[in-house]
Amino acid sequence: MSLVGSPKLSNETFTQLRDLIYSKTGILFSVNKLYLLENRLKWRLEYSGCVNYEEYLYLLKYDPRRTQEYQSLFNSVTTNETFFFRDAIQTKAFYEDILPSVVMENEKAGRRELKLWSAASSTGEEAYTLAMQVLRRGLKAKGWKISVSASDINSKVLATARQGKYGPYSIKHVPPDYMEKYFNNSAEAYQVLPEVKNLVSFSNMNLIDGAAMRGMRDFDVIFCRNVLIYFDHEAKKKVIESLYDSLRPGGYLFIGYSESLHNISRAFKLKHFNKALVYQKEL
Repeated sequence: MSLVGSPKLSNETFTQLRDLIYSKTGILFSVNKLYLLENRLKWRLEYSGCVNYEEYLYLLKYDPRRTQEYQSLFNSVTTNETFFFRDAIQTKAFYEDILPSVVMENEKAGRRELKLWSAASSTGEEAYTLAMQVLRRGLKAKGWKISVSASDINSKVLATARQGKYGPYSIKHVPPDYMEKYFNNSAEAYQVLPEVKNLVSFSNMNLIDGAAMRGMRDFDVIFCRNVLIYFDHEAKKKVIESLYDSLRPGGYLFIGYSESLHNISRAFKLKHFNKALVYQKEL
């Protein structure tokens, strides 16, 4: 099928596709995003052999291929812009304030273990940043059990994350000493070293999938940044309730710099670390 004179997405079909995407992912495309959704899905029409969006909607609802196509759909509608050490204020607060506090509390409890979760990891820069910061603290060398879980609904970005190879844009904010210690620079890419990669495990996960979320427990710190902005109020509440349950008592939640839990949850205590705002689960 050629995309010359490609079909248009009608208002009626847009509404049905939007509702279907929302029911599966919690991502809500507002009425003024019709052309954005049309642009993101036009290649799915070509690859799936559908001649118009009505056929594509039918495929998603009834075709035996629909389960496989859902993953391609999720890959098409999610946004994945990220880089290492994103938001310097938050990464500094994690390294200088949160991490030492968690380590001290865990040691008091006789638990030499640290569990972190990058809950919307995209291509992996955030998860690897956390792993590097933990290594920099020397916890692995001191015999601590370290695990960084990293999840995303988009299987395509996870494949990139598992490779651990990045271009200049991704590493633009990496401090020089981290570059020297945790990357191998070749002509083709900047490769994350095995000692960092070995701390991180990637998985394909939907944050509004209650069953999957119930399997994520006892985390000391969760990063779920720049995700809530794509959800409506009910989906935000559902995700935040799940993340709360995933934290240990006293655990911390980082959300995006422009995001807030105002009118979403009162379960967390808002903590200030210089200019960084972090949410803490009550002890």
